[in-house]
Amino acid sequence: MATAPTLAVTGSTGHLGGLVARQLAGAGSPQRLLVRDIGRAPELADAVPVTVAYADPVLAKAALDGVETLLMVSAAETEDRLQQHCTFVDAAAAAGVRHIVYTSFFGAAADSTFTLGRDHFATEERIKASGMDYTFLRDNFYLDFLPLLAGEDGVIRGPAGNGVMAAVARADVARAAVTVLRDPALHVGRTYDLTGPEDISLSAAADLLTAGTGRRITFHHETLEEAYASRAPYGAPPWQVDAWVSTYTAIAAGELAGPTSAVHELTGREPLGLAQFLAESHTI
Repeated sequence: MATAPTLAVTGSTGHLGGLVARQLAGAGSPQRLLVRDIGRAPELADAVPVTVAYADPVLAKAALDGVETLLMVSAAETEDRLQQHCTFVDAAAAAGVRHIVYTSFFGAAADSTFTLGRDHFATEERIKASGMDYTFLRDNFYLDFLPLLAGEDGVIRGPAGNGVMAAVARADVARAAVTVLRDPALHVGRTYDLTGPEDISLSAAADLLTAGTGRRITFHHETLEEAYASRAPYGAPPWQVDAWVSTYTAIAAGELAGPTSAVHELTGREPLGLAQFLAESHTI
């Protein structure tokens, strides 16, 4: 593994990690792609796929041998995600990784209204305690998800009230991550709150989605009881339903509000707002 690239990227088979990996390849940066299934790894110039699993400390330590800078994209949402994160962080430290760049969540705290924000905070704390240099990219809610919130009837339902959020495009998060990974020494110990250019309510988002997609979208505020009842038919486990509902209550509580200049600071360009994102999107 000593001859493999010293920059490692997780999540390259997913949306965010895939964007980062492709941009790094385009910039001529050799990288190690840490993937669960090598057969699904993207074929990129100067990229070496290596098998890894967050929950397997032996496999992770071997995969990370010789890595200096690591992008750790948060794992898929599961009940034991925090345990997986901690195992992987410990393996990275044991392997001698010098700098870990972790994709966290806006406002991550031990008492975040958004339940998964608590796991992100705990992961940050584990990284801080590891002795590795670190950079945290705390992205807000993704603009990319907004069109997916509406049901078949075109209604976004949730207990968000008139709360607002500074939602960010996944592409802007990827560009910010690439900036950090290409010169990590400039970002040691930094936490970047990555947002879009504006605070937006779900009601306003529905109007923009209607204009931008040609599909009539509306927002309906639910009570907490209604929110749990409307999601019960999915049969999801309680922790997942709590996460779904608390996304909306976090918006209502104002915990996702407050645009920052971090995306511009890192990328030199203004972040996309929802209207521009929809205009530029080829997936809607």
